[in-house]
Amino acid sequence: MNTTALDINFNEKGICNYCIDFEKKINEYNKNKPSLDDLISKIKKTSKGNKYDCIIGLSGGVDSCFSVHNAVEKGLNPLVVHLDNGWNSELAQNNIENLIKKLDVDLFTHVVNWNEYKNLMNAFFGADVLDVELLMDNAMLAINYQQASVNNLNFILAGTNISSEGMAMPKNMNWFKYDKKNIIDIAKKFGDNKINTYPIIGTYDLVKYIIIKKIKWISFLDYFDYNKFKAINLLKEKYNFKPYPYKHYESVFTRFYQGYILPYKFGVDKRILHYSTLIISNQIKREDALKEIQSKHAYPSEDMLEEDKEYFLKKMNWTSNELETYIKRPPKRHDFYKSEKLLYETLLKLYKLLKF
Repeated sequence: MNTTALDINFNEKGICNYCIDFEKKINEYNKNKPSLDDLISKIKKTSKGNKYDCIIGLSGGVDSCFSVHNAVEKGLNPLVVHLDNGWNSELAQNNIENLIKKLDVDLFTHVVNWNEYKNLMNAFFGADVLDVELLMDNAMLAINYQQASVNNLNFILAGTNISSEGMAMPKNMNWFKYDKKNIIDIAKKFGDNKINTYPIIGTYDLVKYIIIKKIKWISFLDYFDYNKFKAINLLKEKYNFKPYPYKHYESVFTRFYQGYILPYKFGVDKRILHYSTLIISNQIKREDALKEIQSKHAYPSEDMLEEDKEYFLKKMNWTSNELETYIKRPPKRHDFYKSEKLLYETLLKLYKLLKF
């Protein structure tokens, strides 16, 4: 990690607090690694009599594809859930289709209302807040929990994992993902953006799903010796998987957001966090990561950047001048608008204290 993380500090050896904390996290994880057999047994027990055993969200990226592969390998029948927000790359779509066809599992795809979603995106751009991806991330969480509830399932197996994304996210790189109030307030303040069909989830919704519905969100890949590069090779061999240059670049908008908007408007290059995580988890050498970051633009190529920029402008009905004006405007904090982050943190402390 480097000084783009606002709350970073270094010890006398030049090692930052993020790396120190992550090493402790990995060591603790290795000492108390969860039992995969126990997890599978619990899933099978709670899903007895159901058509499906669990929910797995699928984006077309390596983590989610590998999660589906492992679930089926372990004898589970998942309902695979995909959220189509209109920004899927051809690469991601092909990865999804190849995996689903080969494994012969059911796929539920929720296609968002594009005009409603576009209006929400424009509201977030108008608000000048950092985490425009909050809209997509929150909706994905909502759809996963909704489908678990509808199908009477107690387990959501996610591709989240300590190995490739376990380092703490600096506060200046994203925002609280269950902030329904933040989404609604920004939508209201920047145009008459009524949320009619767009899926969103907040703190009280989460309480309902966890406490009442007994739905558990599981970082499934933590139950395996997960190595991103080995996973890519396996997926290539079995499902003709096509990898992408950087983490989460399977989405055209995410690619444009992380490769252009974040660096130029907010001074954030998420590759630094992603590579730092892979270094500490011994999946890449520090020297190689430095070469990648120093020798390459945050975009895979200038040509792709220009293609994506044109695609973004056309899809959002923006002009080049409007994009330039947006990039130059000063950012605003998410908590400049209404937020339920404090509510979530308070209830989380209570939850841990009572240990439901």
